[in-house]
Amino acid sequence: MARNSLTNIAYENLKNKTEVVAFNILWKEVCSEIGFTEDMAKRKIASFYNALMLDSRFISLEKNNWDLRERYAEDTLKIDPELADDYDDYDQEAYAEDYDTPIEIDID
Repeated sequence: MARNSLTNIAYENLKNKTEVVAFNILWKEVCSEIGFTEDMAKRKIASFYNALMLDSRFISLEKNNWDLRERYAEDTLKIDPELADDYDDYDQEAYAEDYDTPIEIDID
């Protein structure tokens, strides 16, 4: 088998499942497929978790379960209102004003 990224292996594993998978189980499956030793698995687990979080193909669900984002319609995903409130300090008008003012550059 050609070398494949950990997230691509996780994607293929989740694609073949019908239910969400706990992170630890998904990680064990990926490690098994790659052939990681226990020491290597311990060293790579944080980087794998970070890669899943950054890869838009995956979705993190309650209780550290994971699934493929493509299985969820956008209107069924819920955003925690407390997280959305944190972005109230963004003032679109003030932001636009910063870019409407010409910048003067003094070249001597």
